[in-house]
Amino acid sequence: MTPPPNVLRASPFAEDQLQLIERLLREASPEQVQWLSGYLAGFQAASRAKEPAASAAVAARPRVPLTILYASESGNGEALARAARKEAQRSGFAPTLLDMADTAPERLPPGDLVVIASTWGEGDPPQRAEPFMAALLAPGAPRQEGRRFAVLALGDRAYANFCATGRMLDSRLAELGAERIAPLEECDLDYAAAARAWTTATLAAFAPRESATEAAVIRVDFSRAAAEPDESPPRFEAELTERQLLSSSRSSSEVWHLELTHETRDLAWEPGDSVAFAPRNDPALVSAVLEAAGLVGEDPLRPALADRYDITTLTAPQLSAYAALTATPPLPPSFLEGRQLIDLLEAAPARLTPGELTGLLRPLPPRLYSVASAPEAGAIHLLVSAVRWQSHGHARNGVASVDLVARRNAGERLLFTLRPNPHFRLPADPGCPIIMIGPGTGLAPFRAFLQRREAAGAGGKNWLFFGARNFTHDFLYQLEIQDWLSSGVLTRASLAFSRDQPEKIYVQHRMWEAREELWRWLEDGAVLYVCGDAKAMARDVHATLLSIISDATRCDAEGAAVWLRSAIADGRYKRDVY
Repeated sequence: MTPPPNVLRASPFAEDQLQLIERLLREASPEQVQWLSGYLAGFQAASRAKEPAASAAVAARPRVPLTILYASESGNGEALARAARKEAQRSGFAPTLLDMADTAPERLPPGDLVVIASTWGEGDPPQRAEPFMAALLAPGAPRQEGRRFAVLALGDRAYANFCATGRMLDSRLAELGAERIAPLEECDLDYAAAARAWTTATLAAFAPRESATEAAVIRVDFSRAAAEPDESPPRFEAELTERQLLSSSRSSSEVWHLELTHETRDLAWEPGDSVAFAPRNDPALVSAVLEAAGLVGEDPLRPALADRYDITTLTAPQLSAYAALTATPPLPPSFLEGRQLIDLLEAAPARLTPGELTGLLRPLPPRLYSVASAPEAGAIHLLVSAVRWQSHGHARNGVASVDLVARRNAGERLLFTLRPNPHFRLPADPGCPIIMIGPGTGLAPFRAFLQRREAAGAGGKNWLFFGARNFTHDFLYQLEIQDWLSSGVLTRASLAFSRDQPEKIYVQHRMWEAREELWRWLEDGAVLYVCGDAKAMARDVHATLLSIISDATRCDAEGAAVWLRSAIADGRYKRDVY
């Protein structure tokens, strides 16, 4: 939004300050300008009035009920919802925060509704939100007339069904008669600034319009805002003290055991939690990107490309933006299949400025790894599969996995944040039986589960389903699993090595073979956990579970789905898939 001519020139600001203001207003959206004007008005009012009087004025106004509903997979959606609740409280609302897993469409409080919903994988809702979504999309879903709503959708443009969950919610609420009060906001990985702006603008839209002047002012309690601590998760540092190759040299995979030793007393994790590691891009790929963009001499740009920007993922918006930037014919969407940014730069060569290149890029997201140890082990253990493949004439490497196992040296200190996963924890009752399905590196959290249960002397039965390609080359933590079987910590282990016989056998086949006993465990109250690949394994395991339920109860597919949705709602079917 361009500032009116000559208005700023009569201001009391210095020239450098004027340039900053002009740039800010020129690049700001109308919603951001509205927020800024309200912020400044509130700031001026707060500075002129004494705090007790301002607090009394806010208290005198009746607070407006508002429901903030969220669906979160990795915690980002929940964090935004909690931030929205705090801003709503400061803005005069009486907000109610609800996890979709803890409610149903017919139990939503009446009145205005803010929805923050994540999408994971190929367009699926977070697992714990599946029962709510199924009920909302069902033909008999409750009508929503008289309700106003707005939806913030989180996703990843690297996937075809970007923000699919948020789109479905936005469309379905309108179909059921609710009034959309703000356009659907779709956020990519760099969601933070857009989400903050959307939240502020949306709350302003929901606020009662007392008068034109009041509507323009977004009330902020600056004393409270300044006193609130930074909600970003704390960063920890640990030394990489051990790196051991678990798969054999003849394996078709490359899986490593890493140990991170720390001396931080306030680093407390539970089995099932993850760490978010900030990776570094491959230096050779950084050099290739700089060369392809005609920026070989731009050494100051190299650290940013190494640490801050995603220089591997290629998305459809990047194809369009590059074509517009370079005035070249846009490449078709089919070009994206199996390709990365370097392929685009080489397919349509153009000399870019540093700002043009970084303007095309997304921030480099952290990579999450399940902690493969309980705190009783004394260190954070990680189970990392080095991802390497070939496509379109290029050797490709996993950004974080190869960084960890090939470019980080023993003794090096790594920065990470802890990502608690309260929805993927051991049962509170140590006598509760558990079933763990974790092929490949999906074994990581279950190793931590078993360490905890062994240390606690828990009496609950433990059943592990583990799969890999070959018994000889890929049986991860084989000696530990055999020791747990011998000691009785592990009641049963069902193993599936897919390449050890002519026909491929996976964990879902072992589940079906043991379906009668598996059903007895479920009937006895066992909690079933799944960790690992979302695209194939988790879907196949889910389908097999439905078949086992249908076979045991003699119900149809819908009856089995209802049983499984009930298990999700009761916390007896938990997944941590990626």
